Amino acid sequence: MPTSPRAPWTIPLRDGPLAPWTDRVFALLFAGLAIAVVVLLAPVVPDARGHGTHEQLGMAPCSWPIDYHKPCPTCGCTTAASLVVHGRLWAAIVTQPFGAVFTMALLLLGVHALCCLVARRSFADLMVRLPFWRLVLFSVLLLLGSWCYLWWTWPG
Repeated sequence: MPTSPRAPWTIPLRDGPLAPWTDRVFALLFAGLAIAVVVLLAPVVPDARGHGTHEQLGMAPCSWPIDYHKPCPTCGCTTAASLVVHGRLWAAIVTQPFGAVFTMALLLLGVHALCCLVARRSFADLMVRLPFWRLVLFSVLLLLGSWCYLWWTWPG
């Protein structure tokens, strides 16, 4: 009986592009990072202004809104990430599209890493198959587009 081709995310650990122990380390790092983001941001209340949530984590206020009365490129990323963690996806996208998409991607990679760890599948296999430079270009364009959007919607 012929076997059907496996999807890229179902490759066994031993057949992955990296040594199994290296693959496990990367999967643990991504899973740990995603868990850390959730644990860190779950008790944080998203700032109603759409920026400044990072101050609840002990960081200084962003100087751009104070000095220039305009947002910096990453203004609102922590607020958007907190909104994602709280399950308010649309509010996160409206607040800071780049921060929302980045956080959702990180959490999805974390879930994928956990699934790979449990199922003894290769985490790195999917990572090497992703179109890296297209993702980098998309991320840069999304960051710049989000910054323009923030300038346009900035209340100051």
